[in-house]
Amino acid sequence: MIYLTMFILFVSIFLLGMMMLRKGLFSLSADSMKDWLARMTGTPLKGLLAGAIVTALLHSSSAVMVLTIGLISAGMLTFRQSIGIILGSNIGTTFTLEIITINIDIFIVPLAVIGAALMVLSNERSQNIGRISFGMAAVFAAMRGFSYLAVPLTSLPIVEHTLEQLNHSLFLSLAAGTVLTAIIQSSTAMSGILMGFLSEGTIEFASALTAMLGANIGTCATALLASAGAGKEARLTAYAHLWLNLAGTLAFLPFINDYSSIAPLTAERVEVQLAHASVIFNIVSSILVLPFADRFGKLIIYFHGKEQVK
Repeated sequence: MIYLTMFILFVSIFLLGMMMLRKGLFSLSADSMKDWLARMTGTPLKGLLAGAIVTALLHSSSAVMVLTIGLISAGMLTFRQSIGIILGSNIGTTFTLEIITINIDIFIVPLAVIGAALMVLSNERSQNIGRISFGMAAVFAAMRGFSYLAVPLTSLPIVEHTLEQLNHSLFLSLAAGTVLTAIIQSSTAMSGILMGFLSEGTIEFASALTAMLGANIGTCATALLASAGAGKEARLTAYAHLWLNLAGTLAFLPFINDYSSIAPLTAERVEVQLAHASVIFNIVSSILVLPFADRFGKLIIYFHGKEQVK
């Protein structure tokens, strides 16, 4: 029971760290980021680049989707302009996964101490920098915690049984990744948990990769919730986000085992292999959809709102 409690604690620390990191980054550049995002969406390609950059800076595709929906509600963006941002946000979120695979254990305590010291200062800019520093320390500390608990957790019958089921069923892995991500509202946290189990050999690579694809679907829940009551175009954006991630996942699913066999060629550590797989999947799927962005937008309008949309 103590291990399960510690696991929940580390998940909370990870989410808290991500929240502080996003808040610090967003507060430092909120207005300029909104203006730049609104301007850089003249074409789907520009939207993709803008979405990727802003998501990489904020370390959250969900945060960018909420920001995009807010801009649409304010009349600063249209639904069709948001499609490029959606594609870019899927690419940008992989930046965070690559970062959390870096081993910076020796910097965790200094980052936490510096962050805590800056947050108590009266200067707002210093406070935001402190949030970024402390948030990074919390995220990396939680990642180490996931790795530490991966083996002890498997001594619990329910965890051992669950992992055994996931290792024997890609469908269950996909469903688990989707549902858990929708609950915790963070695909990065879900991926971090999977990396912890994967690095200790308690979950197979194919199952971890499938669950991570499920996390891409589960993260759409945030945009769907944010779009409620935000207007038709905002809802269309949330639907587009869901269908893009769902279609990309279903298209990639038949090749999971093939990719798993070549994954060792991409890196030595399995958690890095998983991060690279996320990068490859999101870049390829976004680039394949990009030439058909306008047609895809029309398809979403046809199914989810036939009245004229700008």
